[in-house]
Amino acid sequence: MSTLTVEQITALRQDFPILDQEVNGKPLVYLDNAATSQKPQAVLDALQAYYTRDNSNVHRGAHTLSNRATERFEAARETVRAFLNARETAEIVWTRGTTEAINLVAQSWGRTFLKRGDLAVITALDHHSNIVPWQILREQLGIELAHVPVTPDGHLDQDAYDQLLKRGPKLVAFNQVSNAIGTRNPAAEMIRKAREAGAITVLDGAQATPHFRVDVQALDCDFYAFSGHKVFGPTGIGALYGRRELLEAMPPWHGGGEMIEHVTLEGFIPNALPFKFEAGTPAIAQVVGLAAAIDYLNAQDRQALEAHELNLLKMATDGVREIPGARILADHTDKVAVLSFLIEGTHPADIGTLLDQQGIAVRTGHHCTMPLMQHFGVPGSVRASFAFYNTEEDVRRLLEGLKKVLRFLL
Repeated sequence: MSTLTVEQITALRQDFPILDQEVNGKPLVYLDNAATSQKPQAVLDALQAYYTRDNSNVHRGAHTLSNRATERFEAARETVRAFLNARETAEIVWTRGTTEAINLVAQSWGRTFLKRGDLAVITALDHHSNIVPWQILREQLGIELAHVPVTPDGHLDQDAYDQLLKRGPKLVAFNQVSNAIGTRNPAAEMIRKAREAGAITVLDGAQATPHFRVDVQALDCDFYAFSGHKVFGPTGIGALYGRRELLEAMPPWHGGGEMIEHVTLEGFIPNALPFKFEAGTPAIAQVVGLAAAIDYLNAQDRQALEAHELNLLKMATDGVREIPGARILADHTDKVAVLSFLIEGTHPADIGTLLDQQGIAVRTGHHCTMPLMQHFGVPGSVRASFAFYNTEEDVRRLLEGLKKVLRFLL
């Protein structure tokens, strides 16, 4: 797999103006990409152009600005359809992000088609956004909720998964990639097994879409959720892919404008797909910005970007391994570019604060994965997460920064 040259990385970094700044008197090293990614100038330009030229509400206006906004809005839906390789734009529903998308499935599909005693399967590797919605549904309906445990090295226990499938779950929900430790799950195989067991599958793709190409038809999942801000787009926007036949059978979740075809004081008729799930004025500018982010990504050699990120991960992992007392969570190679670690005798929050004083941005804490941290027997970790605009110099700064932190703390 080819990777990026130094010249190519330098050119890419120039597309991201936020990276060209100092933090606490030091050049910024941004290693918190799993929390949110930075935005290329193309996205910033798209937002500016929308607000300065096309700003209007979509679909219902009888004037030129509304028509232009609607054209850009629906063109963006086609961009996302192609990005995920969905069959049709009717299968792409705008949401505020992965969290809202999963809640939509839980409250619309789940409350309609699950009943007391039905089994739903989640995993101990999941983000809270793919745990709590199902726990809420358990309280509402009395369903049974079981989870796939995690092995000591940070993989999902596939033998335990197979045993749970023998119990005939109605739904299986899991993440394609772990946000906390970077583990890349065998999603296609897990989905195939779930389908054979008769289960509907919900895939959290928030951490997958920034790092490699996704094909929902090849995966054969029933629902797929992702967030724009993870994939170099704006915050407050994301999408849910759902099979048409499932979305057709689901009732609306939110009520209001746009999601209706007809309303009387006695009742309403819902709109066609995907609009019946898009109540109210949508995040139009953010949708336009997300399309620009995807166009930007599509213009790159995605395999080369991924190879570069994995090279950075290996360099950082090798360096952290050499630190006395360091413990890497999920020290294996089935990962995207996420390095989660602790250092004996220190607290992750202290490391994060002292790295920030050197201009190095990392994430500390439980990363919205408390059950996973409990599995590892730790309150949280330091997480350095890489994107294609990071450099080997960023990794060297991280490792040198850690050495300075340890001299201060230990």
